[in-house]
Amino acid sequence: MYAAALLVAAIAIEVVSTALLPRADGFRNLTWSAIVLLGYGTSIWLLSVVVQRMPVSVAYAIWSGLGTALVAAIGVMFLGEHLSAAKAAFLAMIVVGVVGLNLSGAH
Repeated sequence: MYAAALLVAAIAIEVVSTALLPRADGFRNLTWSAIVLLGYGTSIWLLSVVVQRMPVSVAYAIWSGLGTALVAAIGVMFLGEHLSAAKAAFLAMIVVGVVGLNLSGAH
């Protein structure tokens, strides 16, 4: 349970950092760049703690799958990105894959 909570925190921090990436303006805005880099560093550190208690293949699949889906949702809801039917279907496939990994007892 401890690893799962840390993984959720790592994903949340990484997603927020990614959503803030446009504010870094190609790393020309030093304040936002520092915030983004601090977020990414914290997120990777948390992931390194998680993989001590969970197989890296499962942790990374959850990390990348949920992170991708959440960033896409934030892009549509807050950053003015378009959600096509194909994009929605492919994101759903990612989520289904993550759920499938967890249900398969791989960890």
